[in-house]
Amino acid sequence: MNNNILQLIKRNSELFDLDISNLDEQITNIVKSSSFLVLGGAGSIGQSVVKEIFQRDPKKLDVIDISENNLVELVRDIRSSFGYITGKFRTFALDIGSPEFASLINQSDGYDYVLNLSALKHVRSEKDPYTLMRMIQVNIFNTESSIHHAIQAGAKKYFCISTDKAANPVNMMGASKRIMEMFLMKESLNIPISTARFANVAFSDGSLLHGFNQRIIKRQPIVAPDDIKRYFVTPKESGQLCLLSCLFGENRDIFFPKLSKDLHLITFKEIAETFLSFNGFQPHYCESEEEARQLSQTLPEKNLWPCFFSASDTTGEKDFEEFFSQDETLDMQTYNSVGVIKNEPLFNEKKLDHFKSSIHSMREAKLWHKDELIELFQNLIKNFDHIDKGKYLDDKM
Repeated sequence: MNNNILQLIKRNSELFDLDISNLDEQITNIVKSSSFLVLGGAGSIGQSVVKEIFQRDPKKLDVIDISENNLVELVRDIRSSFGYITGKFRTFALDIGSPEFASLINQSDGYDYVLNLSALKHVRSEKDPYTLMRMIQVNIFNTESSIHHAIQAGAKKYFCISTDKAANPVNMMGASKRIMEMFLMKESLNIPISTARFANVAFSDGSLLHGFNQRIIKRQPIVAPDDIKRYFVTPKESGQLCLLSCLFGENRDIFFPKLSKDLHLITFKEIAETFLSFNGFQPHYCESEEEARQLSQTLPEKNLWPCFFSASDTTGEKDFEEFFSQDETLDMQTYNSVGVIKNEPLFNEKKLDHFKSSIHSMREAKLWHKDELIELFQNLIKNFDHIDKGKYLDDKM
């Protein structure tokens, strides 16, 4: 499957092979002698991280996820691929913001490493003020509380996932991760923390590429923007980057994939066309969603698939993504395929406290508006240029 994904994203080799090879003995030795707690471990990236850890035989590996079904599949996948480890491997269907999770931490015998892969990742999550508030809670404040749990559990290191959309953010999802990074800087005074920004994970749950698979299964049209370019990594690469940052990142480091001939911007239209070719179809270009829907019942019999490609016109989409901003300090020498953003513990505690208390007051009152949340974000993020086009991805096919 990984080789097929590489071909689809127009690459011949995996990004981090050399770095993993150079560090593999160290990675294995650390994992074998350590205990791990993985939060959000049954999502697409979480599963990849869990597999990277599991196959190196950790002393203990506990996995938390809110999705009971995804945890069941994770266990089936791991047992079928790797079998068993000499240490403990357990899964728990819990919300990391819940009292049940707090009780688990209270009664645990501690962890060496805590990795948080939980997140609301979709740009469309800002479409209404209620989902937006949940995104703030999950991406920012659940992260903060899980750091406190990691400290309580005696962890020597905390890792959590960020996004390329946190660099010069234009949408609330990317901005929520940028604010999360600010809270990480504050908490880094209490526990060593590292993170990672990376590209779209090809065929991760809920992604547009994952949607291509679903459209073929359900015999529905392929729809995508023809002007949006993205970087893509494979699920395996996402797990490797997270593990590298967790084990080798210094306090406040942000890891990201280096740009190279292997990692370059690709349009969704290009991937859709290649994907259809792999499945034995040629694209048939339609002029509207309605035309594409109608033709989906007849064209596949002729090895043609209806496609509707159009310019992006929804809130929060950038023409291209970037991993760092101009004012960030970079280390591009330590690793072959990984760049590192080096950070000092710089944060405005007064502004962070105001943000936190304002959100808490809104939640207590059970009343807030999107404009108020945007204003709070803009108070924290310099030059946050949020443009609401009044249209979201839910308004399109």
